[in-house]
Amino acid sequence: MISFTKFLKESQFSQVVALLLLLLLLVLGAIPGYLTAHWNWQELPRITNIKELQNLPRKGLSVPGWQTVEQREQQIGEGKWSYQVIQKQGDQTKAIVLLRPQTGSKDQPVVEWTEMNSFWQWQIAQYRSADFTVKPQKAGSNAETKVEARFFRASTGQQTFAVLQWYAWSNGGHSSPLRWFVVDQIAQWHKKRAPWVAVSILIPMEPLGQVETTWNQAKSIGQTVQAALMTGPL
Repeated sequence: MISFTKFLKESQFSQVVALLLLLLLLVLGAIPGYLTAHWNWQELPRITNIKELQNLPRKGLSVPGWQTVEQREQQIGEGKWSYQVIQKQGDQTKAIVLLRPQTGSKDQPVVEWTEMNSFWQWQIAQYRSADFTVKPQKAGSNAETKVEARFFRASTGQQTFAVLQWYAWSNGGHSSPLRWFVVDQIAQWHKKRAPWVAVSILIPMEPLGQVETTWNQAKSIGQTVQAALMTGPL
């Protein structure tokens, strides 16, 4: 088990590294624009699937192997999320899937986790990083998709959840928005974009329980949601 203090230190280090990479990309990307007086960020490449992303809060996501019990558009902070209660086909297992997609070419992930914490008024414990992989979604591809999420126990006065959170894009995912910035900058060099969806999965659990007891279930749902996003809106 990684302590909360140790995790924060490791998280801060990874964010510093990602920030340095981002600054390097920005500097390298700015040189051609400076020389030609043409700045790439004034004309961002078009996001071809922006309509599908914009419709996600209203329509929700089809999650294979799960039935949607409830779905609605939910305002959380400045963003509109898809609030979706899903139930495992064949049993009574339930989970909440919250999705906040990119809605425009200049829309960037920044404060989604802070807004989520404020909305639920969570007390957070047993916080750690959590990695999982998704099998190739395209025929003939052997490359697995890696996601680096954050995993913790979140309690309110009435309920306790195991929570798994990350920003998803078409070939990966990470809990830090800085990692997405780097991926998107690289995509822009190739005249493309890296559309994103913020994902927050909530699994009900016993009060004051050990969040690790839900990890296999959280990992399985996370893999299914990431795969569904990659073959759908992303």
